[in-house]
Amino acid sequence: MNAFSQLKSVAELKKLAQHPIDFSQEGMLTPERIRAMRAEALGLQLLYGTERVTEPVLAALFDLARETGAVKKMEAMQAGETVNFIEGFPSENRPALHTAMRDFFDKGMQTEIAKTATQLAFAELEKLKVFLTDIETAGTYTDLVQVGIGGSDLGPRAIYIALQAYHKPHRRVHFISNVDPDDGAQVIKGLDLSKTLFVVVSKSGSTLETLTNQEFVIEHLKRVGLNPKDHLVAVTGKGSPMDDPAHYLASFYIWDYIGGRYSVTSMVGGVMLGFGLGMDRFLEFLRGASAMDKSALNPNPAANLPLLSALLGIWNRNFLNLPTVAVIPYSQALLRFPAHLQQLDMESNGKRIDKQGRPATDETAPVIWGEVGTNGQHSFFQMIHQGTTAVPLELIGFKESQYADDVVFEGTTCQEKLLSNLFAQSIALAVGQKNSNPNKVFPGNRPNRILLGHRLTPHAMGAVLAYYEHKVAFQGFIWNINSFDQEGVQLGKKLALNMIDLFTAERQGKTPAFNDFPLGQAFLKLL
Repeated sequence: MNAFSQLKSVAELKKLAQHPIDFSQEGMLTPERIRAMRAEALGLQLLYGTERVTEPVLAALFDLARETGAVKKMEAMQAGETVNFIEGFPSENRPALHTAMRDFFDKGMQTEIAKTATQLAFAELEKLKVFLTDIETAGTYTDLVQVGIGGSDLGPRAIYIALQAYHKPHRRVHFISNVDPDDGAQVIKGLDLSKTLFVVVSKSGSTLETLTNQEFVIEHLKRVGLNPKDHLVAVTGKGSPMDDPAHYLASFYIWDYIGGRYSVTSMVGGVMLGFGLGMDRFLEFLRGASAMDKSALNPNPAANLPLLSALLGIWNRNFLNLPTVAVIPYSQALLRFPAHLQQLDMESNGKRIDKQGRPATDETAPVIWGEVGTNGQHSFFQMIHQGTTAVPLELIGFKESQYADDVVFEGTTCQEKLLSNLFAQSIALAVGQKNSNPNKVFPGNRPNRILLGHRLTPHAMGAVLAYYEHKVAFQGFIWNINSFDQEGVQLGKKLALNMIDLFTAERQGKTPAFNDFPLGQAFLKLL
């Protein structure tokens, strides 16, 4: 495949980027534009009239999607073709089949590998249903602690918090991820361990931080006279060191073709969400994700929400040269969702080579960050509105609140005030403000788009999750990079093990040779 910079559509987009639409000019952002520039699917609207695009820009972006075969690559991914590879170099070389974990539709259209993956996933769902029924009948457990790190924590935690309004009565869910002992101690301090399950998540069964935290949990269980086996559940690869019925009450499986950051709809999120929300609501969450999977196969870029969003992001990143994206949910329930999206986007597309092992010719993943609105407005929005660097925004909002518990104050409800802030910020960022006082000048032209839903239900949350998963994958397909490996985390892990060896030697009273990681020894001597 041609490098990104050599594509015909890229050349056209570079020309168009020399004179992008200027919203600070009177009359450029109109009600007609806001109404016209919208796409809808599964009860979600993507409002992008405040992005700096015109019809010629959109046409060239749609040409870019067709020239790079973005939708065909999405079809190949969902069909189970090998998409996780670097040509000519050792790599993981496998499919990315997170969509098979929730494929409730069109099973007759699946390839054999995808069909097998779905069958395996649904077998785990049946196991989970039986397990949850058994423990509910026994009435033994009121609390569950998810012990994992990275994709085994960020996504599951974000989704549980997002759907906490739908949790089962008398059920609480907690998380331990950091190897910092204060993380585990703080969680365990507030628990009745005799009524607590610990779900330990590691695909390889060898993740050092997770195994260390598991040992931390085991020690606390033993201190109060409990048998750890009665309180530990494993989520791991079949045949891994953690796939051991002698040490776990139950085991649930995940597979190599499920990347950590794409694993929420597998058993990585399933055991915890099934416990906390109940199987019915967990299945609704899966159905929402599955419906967005199918929507992402729409060949029309103007009606394919994740593809359209991906293209708008590429316009901002590669042609308007904007290096970051702020994700601002106007929903307190999505408190931790930006943290999940940081990993999803930056671990997937933070790559410097293409799928042929060549240096990437253009910028890839932007820096993702964010916080809930309206809190962010009273914090970093000063920089977003008047700083020297333009920051594109992805805003998320819902017409109705989850709890439907509200109050009218000075003529409007809390939810109406929340939505007022959402829409006002979108407009203000785009059009800015002129003033004779330079301190009151807002330059505008801060591109932003809004993902607007009706209410954040389990089904809607599944759709929103898959929307972002596919937005990221589409961008990787278009940039011709591998969005499904994460070699960038390996070097730090390797050196951390060397550092741990130095701590072990010191604890045992041994003196390491100077050639045993001298840079690490230098840091150790500073403690």
